[in-house]
Amino acid sequence: MFATKNLSPQQLSLYTAAILTFPITVGYYVMHPKWWVSLIVFAIVFLGSFLLIKFTLERFIYRKIKLIYKFIYQTKASKREETYYKYILPQKSIDEVREDVEKWASQQKEEIEILRSNEAYRKEFLQNLAHEFKTPIFAIQGYVDTLLDGAMENKEVSKRFLENTARNVDRLVTLASDLDEITKLESGEQPLNKTHFIIQDLIKEIYDSLSIKTAAKNIRASIKKGCDQPVSVFADKEKIKQVISNIVSNSTKYGKENGHIVASIYKTDGQHVLIEISDDGIGIAEEHLPRIFERFYRTDRGRSRDVGGTGLGLAICKHIIEAHGQTIHVRSKPDIGTTIGFTLDVK
Repeated sequence: MFATKNLSPQQLSLYTAAILTFPITVGYYVMHPKWWVSLIVFAIVFLGSFLLIKFTLERFIYRKIKLIYKFIYQTKASKREETYYKYILPQKSIDEVREDVEKWASQQKEEIEILRSNEAYRKEFLQNLAHEFKTPIFAIQGYVDTLLDGAMENKEVSKRFLENTARNVDRLVTLASDLDEITKLESGEQPLNKTHFIIQDLIKEIYDSLSIKTAAKNIRASIKKGCDQPVSVFADKEKIKQVISNIVSNSTKYGKENGHIVASIYKTDGQHVLIEISDDGIGIAEEHLPRIFERFYRTDRGRSRDVGGTGLGLAICKHIIEAHGQTIHVRSKPDIGTTIGFTLDVK
């Protein structure tokens, strides 16, 4: 059977003209059995049918198809594009045009879904941002109003209120600082100052700086046995210090009394190093894991604010690691603990 699926307009015109001409010629030959006259009739009918069908296809059907293409690309056609529409496009079969339109429709659908997702994320982010700022601002307002209403006369009360006000001011400053940093990281305004350094030395330095917090909960921080052999990495030391400090700080906040924080360092493929920080704390439910690196996302909003933090720490970690061209991941189970790991270049 002759395949008609991918015929061009000209081939379709020829094929249709032949189908029309054959029975007409046969009928004429039956009535007037002169082969040379029938041949002339065949030629005239075939040529006339071919030209008429071709004109109809290109004038009406493919004219509409060209308009569809112009709508798809949504641009005023240049001279080159006009040539394409006039001479090249008509060579496409209807099925090829259909595939192009379906591909365009699929792309449009994906873009719409992305826009909807971004819009939902934007709304949630603005709501979280407003709430994060509103909480300390209202607290400060309450303390100041109380002091102005006469509480200043009581030195003990005024001191306590001023201390609480100072804590909320510090929270606002930290929040503004974190937002500024994450904005710079996203826009690439903070260039990386990469150097070679021993990752174990940096981890020990961070453990020492956070020792007061870990000691308060009697949490033991260490490097896993067998991972203490010095490993040199090539990264921005201050940025990676911020990442590890953030992770260890979270492990301390949500860690159990008398718990343990362990750092593991593994050489993976000779070019990268995997650093993992594990704890035996409260853990994170599985449904929260895909979102913990989002800005302001909290698995337990009430508890998270009680232990402090702006909700931007892990988002900053993610941006720093991705700025290094590396990846960051999380594994966790409730009441068992959490492991956050990331990769770095060796050189």
